[in-house]
Order: sequence, then C-alpha cells, then structure tokens
Amino acid sequence: MFPARISLVSGSLDSRGEMVIEMKQYTSDKIKNVAIVGHGGSGKTTLAEALLYMTGASDRLGTVGEGNTVCDYDPEEIKRKASISLTVAPYEYNDIKVNLIDTPGLFDFITGQHEGVRAADSILLTVSGKSGVSVGTKKAYKRAKRMGKSRMMFIGKLDRESADFYKVLEQLKATFGPSVCPLVVPFYNDKKIECYIDLLQMKAYSYTGGKAKEVPLPETEHRLEGLIAAVSEAVAETDEALFEKFFSGEKFTQEELVQGIQSGIKAGTITPVYCGSAQTLEAIDLLLNAVSTLLPSASEAPAETGEAPDGSPMELACDENGPAVAFVFKTVADPFIGKLSYVKAVSGKLAGGLELTNQTTGQSEKIGKIILLRGKKQEDTPVLAAGDIGAIAKLSANTGDTLSNGCEIRLEKAKFDAPSFSMAVRPKAKGDEAKISQAISRLLEEDASLSFETNTETHQQVISGIGEQHLDVAVAKLKSKFGVEVTLEAPIVAYRETIQKKVRVQGKHKKQSGGHGQFGDVWIEFEPCDSDSLEFDQKVVGGAVPKNFYPAVEKGLRECIQHGILAGYPVVGLKATLVDGSYHPVDSSEMSFKMAASLAYKAGMQEASPILLEPIGHLVVTVPDANTGDMMGELNKRRGRVLGMSPAEDSNAVIEADVPMSEMHDFATLLRQMAQGSGSFTFAFERYEQLPNQLVAGVIEKAQLIFNAED
Repeated sequence: MFPARISLVSGSLDSRGEMVIEMKQYTSDKIKNVAIVGHGGSGKTTLAEALLYMTGASDRLGTVGEGNTVCDYDPEEIKRKASISLTVAPYEYNDIKVNLIDTPGLFDFITGQHEGVRAADSILLTVSGKSGVSVGTKKAYKRAKRMGKSRMMFIGKLDRESADFYKVLEQLKATFGPSVCPLVVPFYNDKKIECYIDLLQMKAYSYTGGKAKEVPLPETEHRLEGLIAAVSEAVAETDEALFEKFFSGEKFTQEELVQGIQSGIKAGTITPVYCGSAQTLEAIDLLLNAVSTLLPSASEAPAETGEAPDGSPMELACDENGPAVAFVFKTVADPFIGKLSYVKAVSGKLAGGLELTNQTTGQSEKIGKIILLRGKKQEDTPVLAAGDIGAIAKLSANTGDTLSNGCEIRLEKAKFDAPSFSMAVRPKAKGDEAKISQAISRLLEEDASLSFETNTETHQQVISGIGEQHLDVAVAKLKSKFGVEVTLEAPIVAYRETIQKKVRVQGKHKKQSGGHGQFGDVWIEFEPCDSDSLEFDQKVVGGAVPKNFYPAVEKGLRECIQHGILAGYPVVGLKATLVDGSYHPVDSSEMSFKMAASLAYKAGMQEASPILLEPIGHLVVTVPDANTGDMMGELNKRRGRVLGMSPAEDSNAVIEADVPMSEMHDFATLLRQMAQGSGSFTFAFERYEQLPNQLVAGVIEKAQLIFNAED
C-alpha cells in the first residue's frame, strides 16, 4: 500500500510566502540522476510534476496547459506549452535524493536533451499510451544506449480514451528488442483499467483520486503467466547462478528478482517498463519505488571517461574522497547576475572559495555561491558532493568545460546537433547592429546549437539554429533578456559574375579643367581563367605605359571587380593583361590610369559575354528507405544533381547530391516534415556554376533591390 502523497522534506516560507525546500546532504550512494526523455508531447513534464508532487517536493500538481508546472517556467515555455530547455528538479524519497532532469522533446530544442542525458546516470523514457513509439522515442533511446546510460520506460496517458498499453508494449519490443521487460501492467475490464499489477510484488492496486488501494489479483488467464515468465527469463540472463536456478525450474525470490533486474539495468540487458497516468497519479507510486530501488546511484554508475593531458584515455570514479572534479553541462546567460553554470560534481566535493582549473581553457576559476535548483527556485548549499547536481554563479566556463582541483582530466563533452537553418538578422532600430552581436554572443553561451556570423560579402548578420522554432525563441529571448528587437529574413545568396570570351578594349581618361589636366590611356585584354579573383599581367612594349603606372592600373581593376556589371556581384575567373596605351608627361597620374582601367573594365565586361554564377553545395542527406523516392523528387525540383545513394543503418539510406545553395534555405524544414524528424543532413559549399538563363532576370532584379537598399 502506498499513500497518495508522501511528504518527506522539510521547509519554510520565504518573504513571498513560497515554500523554500531545505535539503539535507546526501552521499553519492544515495543520489540518483535521472533524465526524463522522449518524443515531444509524450508527457515528460507532466510526469516530472507528478513525481515532485507525490514526494512533497511541490505543494501543488501543476499542468502544462495552465502554465504552472515546476519545470516549464520560462515565459516562452508557458506560451508554447512545451519545454524548450532542460530543468533540474530534485526530490527526496525513501532516503534517496533523485535529481530529475526534465528535457525537451521538440526537435528544435533537442540540445536540452543532449545536455540532460550527458549529466544523467539513467534515463526515464516516456511513451504515450495513445501514440506509441515515435521518432523522438527511438532517437532518445539510441542516444542513451550509445552513451551507456541505464534505461527505464514509462507508458503514460493510460487514462486517455483509446490508450492501449499492450499495443504500445508490443511496439517497444519490436523496436528495441528483448531487453524490454514490463514490471507493472494494467488489467483491463470492459476496455477500462481496473487495476495495475506489480509483477515483482505480485500485488494489484486500484486508484481513486490518485490514492492507491490494494486489491486481489485478477484472473488474467495466460497473459500474466507469460509476463512473469519473461521477467524471470530476463533475470536469469544476468547471473550464472540465477540461470542455473531458472533452468532447474525453481522460482526466484523477490530479492533475487530485484537484484537481477538491478544488474540487468546496469548492464543494459534489461529495460523495465512501468505505466500509469501522471495526470491522475495512477501507479506513480509504483514508479517512485522503482526509481529509488532499481536505477543505479551515482556511485554505481559507470566511471566518467576523459583525456589526460597527454591525450591518453582516463577514467574517474565517483568518489567523495577523490580530487574535486566537475563538468559544466548547461549554461544560462542572465542579463543581471551573469552566467549561471549547471554542474555535476563527478569527484570530491565543491565548496565556496575553492579554486579550480578550467581544463579546457587553462584559466583559474574560484567558486562563489553554490546553488541547488528546483525549476526556477534556488537554494544555497555549502557543499556539492560527488554525484550531485547544482549550479555555480559567475563562472567564465562554458558548456562542456571540465573544472578540477588536483586532477588533470578533460571529461568527454556532449555532442550537439549542428545548426542547419539560417536566417539573416535585421535590427528594428537603426544602429543596433553592435547591440545585436553582444546579445547574441550571450545566447551562444547558453545554446551550443546556435551559431552567429557577420557575412563580410553580403554584410548581413546571420544566425543559425536547428529549425524555425529554435530561431523564433532566440529572437524572443533577445527582446526579453537583452532588450534588442530584431526581425528575421532569408539570407542573401552570394552570387558571382564572370566572362566567357577573350576581348581587347581601350580605356581612355582625358580631362582638362585649367592647370594640370588628367590623362590615362590603356589597352587591356580580358579573358576567362581559373581563379577566385583577378589575375593581372602586363605585356607593354616600348614604354607605352610607364612601369610606375602598372600598380595603378591593377589597383583600379581590383576595385572594379568587387561589382560586376550584370547584378553587382563580385567578379571571379578574370585575367587582365595590360598590352598597350599612352601617357602625357605632365597630365598623367596614378589616378588617371586608375580611371582609365575602370573604363576599360566596363567596356571589356560588356563585350566578353558576362554571365552569373551561383554557389553549389554538396549535400549528404540521410532518410528512411521509405522516403528515398520522395527525396529524389524533391532534389530534382531544387535543381539538384544526385551523385549516388547507399544503404545506412536502421533501414535508412544516404543520398549525395550537388544542389544550388539558393534552393536550400527551407530544406531543414522540408526534411523534418518529409521524414517526420528521422532525417539528417550536412551541406557545405562546393563550387560555382553558371546560373541557368531563365533565372538570370529574377536574380538581377532582386540584386538591384538589395544593393539599392544598402545605398
């Protein structure tokens, strides 16, 4: 039997009448770090809210819809009714401290999941009882498995109409294999859940208003026997002695079952499945017991891996008596208090005043105030012991940095998705360009999947992220945090101009206005060449143009090629040879010959069949096999040239193609829609090619608008 709500933590009211949670210090064997992960909308934040409420860590059961949950407190999260960054929210239960890390499920904010899984020792994967296994489910599980994290699953939303636990369970087994092992299952009567059966205790519980009541085990025919046999078989695989006992036909004791499941979870051979409803609190007590009993503590989790100063691999165990080592897994940029670094103490103890070395930069860092977080609430703590999670204010460290005292090790960093969607940033107020750069640089500190650059060619400030929503939130933060208002627009494509044939032209500059005049006369041959800029040569015979004017001619041409005659884009692949000319002993000057070169350039470009060149990028896109036909068709629409296709893991295919960069602006959005989040791609500039004739007029018209606006 379990009460509906357990209150194990003490607290007091602050000046605003809000509860201030006072947590005691825990050792690493009593700390569990659990990241809640899953597909967007699978119920992660709601489950976190239920766990916090049931343990007394929160005094009310908030909802995402009402915007009053512990974990989704950012104004953008409340507005969007979805998590956009990770939140740490600890609770205490059965003398265990559990640091819950609620992570985003939306693909645009997947960085928060990367950070959360990196800091956690275990993951709790939420799966909707209605929609079942989704793309986000597969990605989160794969990421956790790759990083060696223990795994547990929770099939939620079973109070909803059309939710089907057993259908989803079969999906999980088909997707993730025989490690999936249900430990709590619902019993349906007339398509409604009558009770939940705990297969470890062999007890059944019904729920009314979130309160549990033990009831007799229902008659379930052969299904329950099959589930129990599956649990026993999974446990038998974890230990040789248990296997022999199972093979001889003996039943396991409850203690043996628990120990076997604990071993299987740590080894990754067992992924227990629990179920219930976070909204109605059904079976949440059973999940609480499972987290505190079955998942490994910080001291039981695999040792951290990293590099020694000489680059050799190095392991570091979670030991409170070891050297002080921590890593920064998340950074928050606050315009008032500066940086807030979320850290996990890996070894030793962190305390105020302790000096650490940033193993990434070599800088010295002095710890000031250490904070324990629960959503937006903060509590000062004197010590952060090995295995625990907290935050330190005003460090210069960045996400992924290792801080240590007495041990030189660089811990492994989390791997983040590369930015794939770019937009140009335009300030709403003139003269705010510098403010934009400063504000965005602060955002980059807290979001490793954002990038920012000023394109020296187009003179645009370009911000890149994971998707449209990602950049929308970045813009909202610029306004709310730093008072900078911007608009986003499609980036300008950097075209080029060149010529197709060889010509010989004259440029003659002559001006007389009293006193010394101006006189410069050149004959220049222009021809195509393989060059990213201008190749200049001279073949003047008999001193027709004095040598001291050659640099002026070259300088005049180099200034001219910055703007072509078709659309104003830079000119490439141009060779200019000075072959003849004339001069005046008094009126000729460097400026005169620069002007003459400019006149020759304009005449020569007109006669040499100028064309526009467009940038071509090399695309490597991975899509599910079922989407290869659609992707091929899409690449053809975008004037792409498919170079080949090859099989990849997980029933995917890799397609390589060369595609004009002007056709790729919305590709990230298209790919996500087509592959439902399963696809990925890389795209990098390759070369320039001639723009098709039918597109030239449109590019010229658009360029005139752009360059006129700049003027």
